Amino acid sequence: MASINRGNARPKNFTHEGAPAKNISAEAELRRAVLSCLLWEDQFYESGVDIHTRIKNLCENVPVTKIAELAIEAREQFHLRHVPLVLLLALVRRGKGRHVSETIARVIQRADELTEIVALFWAQEGKRKMLPKQLRLGLAEALGKFDEYRLAKYNRDGAVKLRDVMFLVHPKPRDEAQAELFRRLAANELATPDTWEVALSSGASKRETFERLLRNTVTPDIALPPGESTLGFLALLRNLRGMLEAGVDESLIKKALELGKGSGRVLPHRYVAAARAAPRLEPAIDKALVKKISGMEPLPGRTIILVDISGSMDAKLSTKSDLSRLDAAAALAAIVPGDVRVFSFSDNVVEVPPRRGMAGIEAVTRSQMHGGTRLGNAVARVNKEAHDRLIVLTDEQSSDPVGRPVARHAYMINVASYKNGVGYGNGWVHIDGFSEATLRFIAEYERETTKS
Repeated sequence: MASINRGNARPKNFTHEGAPAKNISAEAELRRAVLSCLLWEDQFYESGVDIHTRIKNLCENVPVTKIAELAIEAREQFHLRHVPLVLLLALVRRGKGRHVSETIARVIQRADELTEIVALFWAQEGKRKMLPKQLRLGLAEALGKFDEYRLAKYNRDGAVKLRDVMFLVHPKPRDEAQAELFRRLAANELATPDTWEVALSSGASKRETFERLLRNTVTPDIALPPGESTLGFLALLRNLRGMLEAGVDESLIKKALELGKGSGRVLPHRYVAAARAAPRLEPAIDKALVKKISGMEPLPGRTIILVDISGSMDAKLSTKSDLSRLDAAAALAAIVPGDVRVFSFSDNVVEVPPRRGMAGIEAVTRSQMHGGTRLGNAVARVNKEAHDRLIVLTDEQSSDPVGRPVARHAYMINVASYKNGVGYGNGWVHIDGFSEATLRFIAEYERETTKS
C-alpha cells in the first residue's frame, strides 16, 4: 500500500550541467533572471522566450514593492533598458495607487521607452486594449520629462509612435512652452535633432559630421549654439570603426575617449567591443577604461577572483553582438580594485596575471581551453591560498558540487539568467549582473557588515 505520510522537503534542483543547485525564494529567482537579462535574447542553455515567460510568472509571487524596487535597480544601477519594462507591466497588473505611476515615470529614462512599453503591453494584453489608469498616469508624467531634442531624437516611425502615446495618456503641460511642444509633437513638427544618425541619413559627410560633433564634445563646458549637439560616449565607442574608415581626425577621437564625457553608464564590456572594432585605437580605449577604474575605491585586504571560461560562457550577449558572457565577466574582473590575484577555471584552474584594463581581459580569455565547468574543483583549489575575499564570476552551471569558501567574504556573481544556480547560502553572498554596480555593492556590503 502506498503511503501518503511523507515529508514536505522541496525537490532538489540541478544546474544544466548536473550539479546540485540551491532552492531559493521567488524574489531571489526573479533577481537572478532580471539583472543579467538582455530581454528575449537566447542564452547557451535557455531561450530568451523561456526566460521572459519565467520573469512574468515569478512576478506573480513577489511583493509589488519588491518588483518596483527591482525595476528601479535594473534601470538605474545596471543600465538595462528592456527587462525593466516587463517589471513595470507586472507592477501595473498587480499594484495600485500613486506608487505604481511614480515608479513608471522614474524608470522610463529615454523617450523611446514610452513607445516600447505600450507596444509590449499590447503584445501581452491584446492590440489596442485600453491602457490601465496607473500606466497612463506614469507615461504622462514620464512624457513631461523630455525636451524637444530628446523627443525628436526618438520620434521614429514605428508601430507605436510618440504622438500615439501622447494621444493615449493626455499629458497636462506645465506651462505654455510645454503646451506648444506637445502641439508640435502632435502635428509632427518637432525640430530635426542634431544627431549623427540624422546627419548621415540626410547625406551629410560622415567625416565632417563626426568631426563637428567631436569638437563640440571636447570643447570645455560652454553653452553650444542652438541646434548644436555632442556625441555620447556609447555612440563614440560604437562608431570608432566607421570614424576611422571615414578619415576622421584621430586626435579628436582620442581626446573624446580621454575626456570620457557620459561614460558613467557605459558597461565595462563595451570597451572590449570598441577595441575589437578599432584595434589601432586600443591604447586610447584602454586609457579610457583605466580612467574609469581609477575612481573606484580599492577593496581592503587580499582578493582572489575566479573567472568561469567554460564553453557556456562563450554564449553571445545578444544576437547582434560579437561579445560573450565571458567578455562581460573578464571585463568586470579586470576592473576589481585593490590587491588582486586572478584565476580562470574550466576543466582546470589557471592563475592569470592580474593586469588592469584591456590587457587583463585578454589574459583571462586566452588563459586555457574553454571546456567544462568544474566550479567546485576551482573553489577547493583557491581555498588553499591566503586571501580575505573570493569573487567568482560565472553562469553558475557547474558540473560538480560547490563547497564552502574559506574566505571571510565570498561572492558568487552570476552573469546569466538561468533558472538554477549554486551560489546561495553555505558561506556565499549571491549577486546578479555584469555591471560595476556589483563591485560597489561589495564595498557597501562589507562596510555595513563591519559596522554590525
